Amino acid sequence: MAIHAARGVRTLTWLACGASLAVLAVSPAYAQDAAQGATDEAVAPEGEIVVTGFRASLDAALNAKRADGGIVDVIKAEDIGKFPDTNLAESLQRIPGVVIDRDAGEGRSIVVRGLGQDFTRIRINGIEALATTGGTDSSGGANRSRGFDFNVFASELFNSITVRKSASANVDEGSLGATVDLQAARPFDYNGLRIAGSIKGRYNDLNEKIDPRAALLISNTFADGRFGVLVSAAYSKRRLNEEGFSTVRWDNGPSSQGFCAPIGLTSQGTNATQATCGPAAQGVARLPNTPANVAAYNAANDPNNFHPRLPRYGRLTHDQDRLGVTASVQWAPSDNTTITAEFLYAKLKATRQEDFLEAISFSRNAAQGGKPQTSVVEAQYDTNGALLYGVYNGVDVRAESRFDKLSTTFTQPTLTIEHAFSDSVRINARIGRAESKFRNPIQTTTTLDALNVNGYTLDFRESDRKPFIGYGFDPTNPNGALQLVGVPVVTSGTQPATVPNTTTSEIRIRPQGANNRNDVLHVDLVWDIVPDAFSVNIGGDYKKYTFDTYEFRRVNQNDTIFAPAPGSNLTTMVEGFGKGLGMPNGSVTNWLIPDLKAIAAAYDIYCNCLKSGPAGGPGDFTLSSITNGNARGNNRRIVEKDKSGFLMFDFKQDVLGIPVRGNFGVRYVETDVTAQGYQAAGGGTLVTVQNKYEDWLPSLNLSANVTDDLIVRLAAARVMARPQLGNLNPGGSITTTGNLSVTVGNPFLQPFRANTLDASFEWYHGKGAFIGLGLFYKDIGTYIQSLRNNIPFNQTGLPLNLLPANFTGDEIFQVTTPINTSGGPLKGFEINVQQPFDFLPGFLKHFGMTANYTRVKSKIDYQVSPTSTQIIRDDLLNLSPESWNATLYYDDGKFSARGSVAYRSAYLQRVPGQNNNDVEGKNSTLNVDAQLTYKINDVFELTLEGVNLTDEYNDQFISRDRNSAVVYSHTGREFLAGVRFKF
Repeated sequence: MAIHAARGVRTLTWLACGASLAVLAVSPAYAQDAAQGATDEAVAPEGEIVVTGFRASLDAALNAKRADGGIVDVIKAEDIGKFPDTNLAESLQRIPGVVIDRDAGEGRSIVVRGLGQDFTRIRINGIEALATTGGTDSSGGANRSRGFDFNVFASELFNSITVRKSASANVDEGSLGATVDLQAARPFDYNGLRIAGSIKGRYNDLNEKIDPRAALLISNTFADGRFGVLVSAAYSKRRLNEEGFSTVRWDNGPSSQGFCAPIGLTSQGTNATQATCGPAAQGVARLPNTPANVAAYNAANDPNNFHPRLPRYGRLTHDQDRLGVTASVQWAPSDNTTITAEFLYAKLKATRQEDFLEAISFSRNAAQGGKPQTSVVEAQYDTNGALLYGVYNGVDVRAESRFDKLSTTFTQPTLTIEHAFSDSVRINARIGRAESKFRNPIQTTTTLDALNVNGYTLDFRESDRKPFIGYGFDPTNPNGALQLVGVPVVTSGTQPATVPNTTTSEIRIRPQGANNRNDVLHVDLVWDIVPDAFSVNIGGDYKKYTFDTYEFRRVNQNDTIFAPAPGSNLTTMVEGFGKGLGMPNGSVTNWLIPDLKAIAAAYDIYCNCLKSGPAGGPGDFTLSSITNGNARGNNRRIVEKDKSGFLMFDFKQDVLGIPVRGNFGVRYVETDVTAQGYQAAGGGTLVTVQNKYEDWLPSLNLSANVTDDLIVRLAAARVMARPQLGNLNPGGSITTTGNLSVTVGNPFLQPFRANTLDASFEWYHGKGAFIGLGLFYKDIGTYIQSLRNNIPFNQTGLPLNLLPANFTGDEIFQVTTPINTSGGPLKGFEINVQQPFDFLPGFLKHFGMTANYTRVKSKIDYQVSPTSTQIIRDDLLNLSPESWNATLYYDDGKFSARGSVAYRSAYLQRVPGQNNNDVEGKNSTLNVDAQLTYKINDVFELTLEGVNLTDEYNDQFISRDRNSAVVYSHTGREFLAGVRFKF
C-alpha cells in the first residue's frame, strides 16, 4: 500500500485508483459509499500496492481515523459527482451527531450535537464563509444570521468535507458545535490528466417533471507534476411542488379581542351594536341568545381553548437553477514550496409561487374586521384545548398569492502559500475573500377577498394534520364571493387609505437583499523542535466581516388598493391540489387566485410611483425603506473586526509504554463590533453603536493507543460563538400588517461561551470493522434568547405617529428583544458501528452495514416576559434528543447498492412560543434514500438513486401539550438516473 504526500502538503492522501469515493478519517457511517473498484488490492506497474476496492477504502478510512490527533470526521470524494448524496447537508447527516433541517424538501442547514447553525462555522478552501438564501417563511425566510445555507452549492463542487468536533488552538474561533471545512478539488489531488463527470435526470413524482443535473471536471498537471490546472462545473435544475395544510400558529379564544358574542352578552369588540358584530353599517348580525349559541361562544372564548390563526391549504411551486464553477491553479516551484490559487463561483436562481386559500379573521382585531365580527355557531374542543370542530359566521376568507424571484451569488478567491524553510521549519499563509449576495428583487403578494362569509367550517375530528375545511361558497366561481376588494374612491373630502373595520384586498411589494463578506488573512509557523516528537505552532488571523441588509415596502403601509376597472379579468386558478395528500372527502382541490401578471399590468404596481389618488393612499405604489416603519428594521449593517493569535504545541510520546500524542495551546481573540440600524425618531435616524470584547480560549487534545486496536481520545476547550446578526441591530422594526409586532435589537450582547469536554473510545476489532463511543459535555455559561411581551402599542413608549391612520394605539403588539441569559449544560453520547459481512459465505460476504446513534440532553431556563418571574425550562433550540442513521450496503465490484435511513427526533425552534403558547418546533423525521450503481467498464457506470422514498412530511407544531399543526406539507419522492464517467 502506497502513501503519497502532495507537494508542500503534509497531510496523507490515500489513493483509491478506480474508486468512486475515498473517505478520510470518516465516520464509518459514510464508509459504505467508498470505492467501487473490482478488487481489494492491486499491484501497480511500478510494483507498489495501490489501494482499490470497497473493502480497501473502508480500511483506508479507519486507518486515517486512527492516525488523527483530534476528534474529526471527513468525507472525501475522488471524482466529481461521486458524493453519495445530491446535497452537502444531506451528506453530512450520515455523520454521527449531525442532523439537518430542510427547505422545500432539500437540506439547508445542519445541527451538530444539538447546536444549531448559528453555533457551527463553515470554511470553504480554508476561508470562513456564509451563504445566504431566501427560504419559505415557515423555514425561517431569508437567512439574515450567521447560519450557512448548504443548498447554494452543488455537492459535485467539493471533494472533501471535514467536521471538527473538538477545538484546537490553531483552528479559528466562533463555534460551540463544530467547524466544518469544505474543500474543492485541486490539480495536485490527481496524477496527470483527469476528466470526470456525470449526467443525470431527476424526476419528482408530485410534479411529474424531469430536470437535468450534470457535472464535469478537467484537471491536468505539467512540468513533471510541478504545475497543475483544474476546472470543474456543476449545473442542476429542480422543479417541485410543496402542498399541505398550515395555520401560521394557533391562538386562544380571547386573543384579538375575542369572538362576537350572541345577542344579550357583552361583546369584546368596542364597535359592536346590540344586534351586529361591529358597526351597524356592515350588517354582520349577531347570533340569537340560545343556550347552544351561548355555550359555543363561551367555549370558543375560553383562554384555555385554542384555534388556528390562519387555517389554510396551500401549494408552493419551486423552480431552482443552480450553477457552480471552481478553478484551481497549483505551482510547486521547488520541493519546498507550493502555491495554490483557487476560485469558487456559485449561483442559485429561483422563483417561488405560494398560493393559499385561507381564513384571516381568527388572527385580526375589530379594526381589521376580524374575530369580533366572527360568530361561533358550533365549537368542540379536545381536553388539551385544541379545536376539534367549529362552524363560524362572519369569516373573512382570502385567496393569497405570493411570488418571489430570488438569487444568491457566491464568489471566493483564495491564495495559499506553503513553504518549508528546512526539514523542521515551515510556514503556511492564506488570504481570501468569501462574498455572498442575496437578492429578492420581486416579493409581491396579491389577494382576493370574500368578506363576512357564513357557514365556514373547520373539522379536525378525523385528522389533526389534514382537517376538512368548508368555505360556505364556491371558491372557483370567478363571479362569486372572492373578488379584489378595493377602497372606494371618494368624490369629495379626504380620500381614506382603508375601509374602517375591514381588511380589504392588498398588493404587498417588498424587494430586499443581504450581503455577507469575509476578508481573511491567516499565517502560521511550525517548528519541529524534536522531529516526530515535539513541535510548536504559532500564528495569527485577521478577519473583517461585513454584513448589511435592506428592504423596501410601499409607503402605503396598509398595502391597500382601489377597486379594479369594471370588467377586468385579473384572476386565474389553482387546479389539481392535493395529489397524494390524503385530504378528507369533499375538500377543495381548485380555487381562484389573483393573476399577478394581469394585476401588475392593470395597476402598474412596479412603477415606484403615485398612480392615482393622494400620496400614501391605495393608488400609491411608491416604495420607501429607512423611513418606512414596516421596512426599517431590515435596513442595518454590522462590521466585525476579529484579531486573534495562537500558540500550540504538538507532541508524541510513550507514557508507561502507551503511545500518546496530541496538542495543547491557547488562542486569544479580540472582537470589535460596529452595529448600525435605524430608530423611529425623525422618520428613520441612523444609530451607530460600538462594542468590544476579548476571549482567551485554551484547548487540549490527547490520543492514546491503549492497545494496537483500542484508542482513547480526550479533549477539553473553552469556546465561543458570536451573537446572531439580527440581535445586534441598534434600531428596530414595526410591523402593522398581518402579525402586529415590534422588534428591538441589542448591540451590547455578549457572545455565547462554553467550556467543553470530549472523550472518544475506538475499537478497531477487525479488518474494516469498528465500534466507537463518543462522550461530550458542554457547559454553556452565556446564552442569548429572545424575550417577548404582548402589550398595547401605547405602552411601548414609541410615538403613535408610527402607526397607520386607522390604528388607535390600543392594538396589542408582540414586542421582542434579545437578552443574555445564564445558559446551561449540554451532554450526550454517540455510538458508531461499522461491520463488513466478509465472514459470511458466498455472495453474502459482499454485504455490510454501518450505523450510529446520538443522544443529547440540554435544559435551558427561558424567561417568558420582562414583567414576570415565570420561566420555561425546556430543550435548547434546534436540539433533537435522539438521532440515528443506518445503511445496509452490497458491493461485489461490479454492482453495488445501498439503502440509508436517517432519523431525527422532534426539536424546538422558538421558546417562548408566540400567541400565548409555550413552544414552537418541528416533529420527528425519518428519511429513506437508496442508490444503485452498475459498473459497465473502467470508464462508465450507471446510477439510479431514490431520495425521500417515504415522502416524509414537514411537520411543524406549536405547544408541547397540544402539538397543534403549524405546517404539514410534502414535496414528493425524487428519482435520479444517469451515467458517471472518467478518463
